[in-house]
Amino acid sequence: MAQQDFEFIRQLAYRESGIVLPDRKQHMVYSRLSRRLRALKLNNFHQYCQRLEDDGSELINFINALTTNLTSFFREAHHFDYLERHLVPQWQQRRNRRLRVWSSACSTGEEAYSIAMILAKHFPPASWDLKILATDLDTNVLDKARAGIYSQEAMANLPKALLNQYVEPGPHPGEVMLCDSLKRLIHFKQLNLLGEWPMHGPFDLIFCRNVLIYFDAQTKVKIIRQFRRLLADDGHLFIGHSETLHNISSDFKLIGQTIYQPQHAALVRQRLGVGA
Repeated sequence: MAQQDFEFIRQLAYRESGIVLPDRKQHMVYSRLSRRLRALKLNNFHQYCQRLEDDGSELINFINALTTNLTSFFREAHHFDYLERHLVPQWQQRRNRRLRVWSSACSTGEEAYSIAMILAKHFPPASWDLKILATDLDTNVLDKARAGIYSQEAMANLPKALLNQYVEPGPHPGEVMLCDSLKRLIHFKQLNLLGEWPMHGPFDLIFCRNVLIYFDAQTKVKIIRQFRRLLADDGHLFIGHSETLHNISSDFKLIGQTIYQPQHAALVRQRLGVGA
């Protein structure tokens, strides 16, 4: 990979996805995109860059290869604990029985299904309008998420009660799958956070975890501003363990460990003496 090839790839990745690729990521880029060169029977990265310029259909494969999709069920458990201990009781007091949750970087689906497992038992579809939107840039991981099929090892840490209620034998040995009743709560959709957002909200809860770390400050500001626009005034935003909105947005107030609420709602809670 010549330096000019890496520069082309870096600029294209930023323009299309907002992902920032510093020099230290060059080896990672080489490793991940080499698979595309082999699949296309290309001899070098110069030819691949030319292919990207000439063939728009390769762009989605390019983005899929570069995105990181590390996830697991109930990852960063404190968020799910807060959801069940604090948000569920608040929502159960509502007159308007409508709930909307967005997993904005759902990867292979573990985050969205974890949310669904908690909410399904508290908000039965017969009496609640509950929908979970799960989006990702990578079309390959979305296919896996929609299928809802995972290895038995991936489910190893789930409580037995959840396994018995929502997990069924999979199509192959060593596999399990989520039940249809859980799948029906989730709408999986491809979405580029840098592009147009067709949804209107308002969302009661948005998960955007371990995504902001890949963007520069300008892109973070833009995305967080759009989250605020779609979030209900009493909604919540969960971000990743190594992320912060400090110096990014004044629209949100930190009320827990990587848990944010719109500034107005946080001030009301403070005046009423309601804890996080």
